Amino acid sequence: MQKIVRVDMSTKTIKNETKDEYKMLGGRALTSRITYDEVEPNCEPLGIKNKVIIAPGLLSGTILSSASRISIGGKSPLTNGIKEANCGGVSGTKITKCGIKAIIIEGKSCDNNCYVLKINKDGISLIEQNNLKYLGTYETTAKLREMYGDNVGILCVGPAGERGLRAAAVASNDPFGELKFAARGGMGAVMGSKGLKAIVVDDEGTGPIDFYNKDEFMRIAKDFNKQLAVDPRSKNNQKFGTAGIVKAVNALGALPTKNFRFGSWEFAEELSGEKLYETVMKRGGRGKTGIPCMNGCVIRCSNVYPDENGECIVSTLQYENIALLGSNLGFDNLDSVARLNREINDLGLDAIETGCALGVALEEGLGQFGDEASCMALLNEIRKNTVLGRVIGNGALITGKVLGSCRIPVAKGQGFPGYDPRALKGNGVTYAMSPMGADHTAGNCFGARNQVNPLGTEEQGQLSKGLQIKITTLDCLGFCIFARGPLFSNPSLLSGMVNALWGSDFNENTIWDMGINTVKIERKFNIEAGISPAQDKLPEYVYYEKLPPMNSVFDLSEEEMKRAIID
Repeated sequence: MQKIVRVDMSTKTIKNETKDEYKMLGGRALTSRITYDEVEPNCEPLGIKNKVIIAPGLLSGTILSSASRISIGGKSPLTNGIKEANCGGVSGTKITKCGIKAIIIEGKSCDNNCYVLKINKDGISLIEQNNLKYLGTYETTAKLREMYGDNVGILCVGPAGERGLRAAAVASNDPFGELKFAARGGMGAVMGSKGLKAIVVDDEGTGPIDFYNKDEFMRIAKDFNKQLAVDPRSKNNQKFGTAGIVKAVNALGALPTKNFRFGSWEFAEELSGEKLYETVMKRGGRGKTGIPCMNGCVIRCSNVYPDENGECIVSTLQYENIALLGSNLGFDNLDSVARLNREINDLGLDAIETGCALGVALEEGLGQFGDEASCMALLNEIRKNTVLGRVIGNGALITGKVLGSCRIPVAKGQGFPGYDPRALKGNGVTYAMSPMGADHTAGNCFGARNQVNPLGTEEQGQLSKGLQIKITTLDCLGFCIFARGPLFSNPSLLSGMVNALWGSDFNENTIWDMGINTVKIERKFNIEAGISPAQDKLPEYVYYEKLPPMNSVFDLSEEEMKRAIID
């Protein structure tokens, strides 16, 4: 049986244990269950009683495309409720191959040293590495790869995480050494507050994972991989990445523009996936599209965005980052967005949360929309750890409150992603009703815009509920949400994979119980943490301030909202 690794940062001790009741839990199901079982709901998120739980999905480490994402959970310093953030990279696979089901980081170091958790076939150890203290994520990963080898998996925080800034993320290296981020909810701040700078995982020399029925698993896996590879959406992602939806969201009137004042941007074309692809092809050099963030992924939505000399500015430039750092800040070009994105990555911050915070700051007069120097100056305040920098680095809600703003685009303390809820009302339901708060990955309704009217006042609650259940199930298994096409249309693929790997007895209907049970536990934790149903709402301004060009407000009834509750 896979082991659970428990690391106590207070005593610097490491223990291995197993728990039979956790056998069929992985990814978000496991991080949320351990959080519920072990974390006091009313604890201080950056205090000694909170924990960071790191867990690969149930299907991690196999040949399945897009199924080795890593989940990072605990109590969020942004929402004060339960949180799970997940990302790609190589760590999920490597942790699984080392025979580890989850890593629990608990306690809090009081010696002011910087620690790295090293994992390989020979064991697990905490290593003091003060040479990494307050380094950016890029230099941190470079030094760790130089020390431990290019093929290791790395999870690390930047200076924002070490300083406990609530918008801090956890970085994860991909097969090419570029970075992906488990960004939402401030889990990087929780990890950094415990004195843990990084986790390094080396799976060299480890044995193969065990299968209940390997032949059956391989048959299903190959069929799924083939279906996913020929899916037109995969082909589109390989070329344009997630930025391929910029123009569609703009046409919907839901593209955040100038601190969510508007839902469309006259320069959306200049920020589009088509423009990104054209620029990458023209500039050449290190620029590239169609890059996988996990080994064996056939979706390949990552990219390297180059400067005019073909040198890498940032990888990856994704839709959410373009929306929150582009149109939301008034930019009309991808170069500025890419440079801001890289700086935010290096600080170890969530680009969505930081984009929201910057938007509020610009509207309150601390800079000018569309002025790169203004935004870089604010990010430099974070780098210098000034009072202003700490305000912005703590996210949109704190930034807005300190600056006296009445227009703070947050739900449950977390910044809106790249879809204004007044024009995509199903997402507004997800932001308000999901235990995760304003998180598009918790149940994004954009893909169902042709089935349910995005501006309608009916069917939104049920739409959000169904997607929350399905996406949460994918999170439990370790799947990327862009693998959902074949899986949602044929859930027997999901149940067949899990049964063949684990010897379980799920069917195409009961497989979704993973999502249902997980969200139920998360909601229960939140209520015990003081997040009552009265907080299942959006900021006041979206209920009366009309959003151009659709001139819509968020006007769903309480009854419609409650239809999204999973109980």
